[in-house]
Amino acid sequence: MDFFYNNLIYLIPVFGLIGLVVMGIKSAWVNKQETGDANMNELAGYIADGAMAFLRAEWKILSYFVVIAGLLLAYSGTTVATSSPVIAISFVCGAFLSAFAGYMGMRIATKANVRTTQAARTSLAKALKVSFTGGTVMGLGVAGLAVIGLGSLFIIFYKMYVVNVVGSSVNGEAMAKALDVLAGFSLGAESIALFARVGGGIYTKAADVGADLVGKVEAGIPEDDVRNPATIADNVGDNVGDVAGMGADLFGSYVATMLATMVLGREIVSHDNFGGIAPVLLPMVIAGIGLLFSIVGAALVRIKKETDSVQNALNIGNWASIILTAIATFFAVKFILPDGPMHLIRDEVHGVAGMLKGGAVEFDKTDVFLSIVVGLIVGTLMSIITEYYTAMGKRPVLSIIRQSSTGHATNIIGGLSVGMESTVLPILVLAAGIYGSFHFAGLYGVAIAAAGMMATTAMQLAIDAFGPIADNAGGIAEMSQLPPEVRHRTDNLDAVGNTTAATGKGFAIASAALTSLALFAAFVGVAGIDHIDIYKADVLAGLFVGGMIPFIFSALCISAVGRAAMAMVEEVRRQFREIPGIMEYKAKPEYEKCVAISTKASIREMVAPGLIALITPIIIGFAFGPEVLGGLLAGVTVSGVLMGIFQSNAGGAWDNAKKSFEKGVEINGEMFYKK
Repeated sequence: MDFFYNNLIYLIPVFGLIGLVVMGIKSAWVNKQETGDANMNELAGYIADGAMAFLRAEWKILSYFVVIAGLLLAYSGTTVATSSPVIAISFVCGAFLSAFAGYMGMRIATKANVRTTQAARTSLAKALKVSFTGGTVMGLGVAGLAVIGLGSLFIIFYKMYVVNVVGSSVNGEAMAKALDVLAGFSLGAESIALFARVGGGIYTKAADVGADLVGKVEAGIPEDDVRNPATIADNVGDNVGDVAGMGADLFGSYVATMLATMVLGREIVSHDNFGGIAPVLLPMVIAGIGLLFSIVGAALVRIKKETDSVQNALNIGNWASIILTAIATFFAVKFILPDGPMHLIRDEVHGVAGMLKGGAVEFDKTDVFLSIVVGLIVGTLMSIITEYYTAMGKRPVLSIIRQSSTGHATNIIGGLSVGMESTVLPILVLAAGIYGSFHFAGLYGVAIAAAGMMATTAMQLAIDAFGPIADNAGGIAEMSQLPPEVRHRTDNLDAVGNTTAATGKGFAIASAALTSLALFAAFVGVAGIDHIDIYKADVLAGLFVGGMIPFIFSALCISAVGRAAMAMVEEVRRQFREIPGIMEYKAKPEYEKCVAISTKASIREMVAPGLIALITPIIIGFAFGPEVLGGLLAGVTVSGVLMGIFQSNAGGAWDNAKKSFEKGVEINGEMFYKK
């Protein structure tokens, strides 16, 4: 038993390594699948080349940011006693792995799309297997890199700043320095995630709007028609936005959740067999366990017949991974945490105790496990609620379909109302989760609940990434003019993919909401304040300014999409007008020009929203102090969570309402279909 006590810290990167090994096996399997005829491969090549062109342009800009930010962090590390210039190296590692995680996902997605199309010529079951395996590669890659990166750096910094420092304490300045330097890893990951998500989102929506407005509305040709010059850009957008962007996004959230819990774990007095660092190790172990059981859950996703439900198959894998993770976590908590009570340090130097007065301060390992269960339940409920509001055949989507029959205005009204309504249940679930986890184990309980929710990130991301792959597969099928049954199968997968994409976003939003409270606790402890008093005018002003930030952020992104879409519309119109023979399949459109429009627009337009998110807290913190900054962050969190849920669910519901119209759907005896 002593062997495990002495070496558990080294087991954490092994979890990540296992995930990467399985990822490699599944990636090799995808690469061995048939790719179809020469035309299909040519179209898939256009998509892959366009996606890589975007990433190269994005990485060029972000590399400047990483170098400048790294130098500033290195300098700050020399001025703060609890930090070190080494934080710059940690920052660069986080930024690199975040970008690499998105790259890996995009590479496999651009390979799996055409193979899914070819598989759909055989059966729906084969198409699901190929597309979901492609998504699994991304999920395991993101989670594996995060666990290896964070676990390995923690070992290095723990040895450097704690073990090798004479007279150091796991709750003292040495451990504080180790975790502060490790925080650079999370900052690097989150910074890349911010720009990747914004840039990819602008790209995909600009291409999508431009392609549909001219192709489907004006020219009257089908979606993803090979004659539409913007159709390649549209399919590229699915990869750079919903695959590379989401991969970097969840990589950052995954790392931030673990780190926030580790920071609070340092504040706990724990008489354990690991030298007092059991609460710090636990979130990383939970992440590793969740990664292993995500592999098991992914193996259970399969269907046998054409009539089987793809959504049910995904749900079975998801629920299995969550349940198995909960069971394994029980034994992990029992083994790692001490038998006696634990409590947070109560002093001004090391603690967040000020926020815990009147709350649950003393707890045991059963309380911690119950907090983890709360997190898993919150994640499951968020998935179920999001599926209800965005899935085909459910009341919200059907209500949009009915209202769409009377025109554009009522369609917009219906979608907006569904999106706003969809915020109610998720917020109540989040509120109950925060209250319940805090009741069991204080702020550490809230943080470990978030870690529990994020434990199955690999599975959640696999489900999410499968959607863009299926969408691309449908696009290739349409552009290649394959038989209708092929497009029917890919549309079946794509419709489920719209729901899983919204579910993935809801999962990321929910985890961010839980993690934010843990980060608040860490912020209060580091800043040396006891509370955030909204009775103070400057703090209340900060709260309102923070509530405004998600609105201006969204406005800038939407405006950017509008400008890029206008340029796309003009280019598609020009090609229809000036290139004879496009509509008769006698001339090939200039796809690369539309790809270039989206690439340039997204790279240019992502800067302003990203800088607002990064610079605003710095300015407020230095100008008005930590308490006002806390008010700002509180406002951003509440407003951002609501905006995120609203926009994500409204978009998913609108998309599936559109697909329902195209397929034709009967509601209360009345048929609704595309005329």
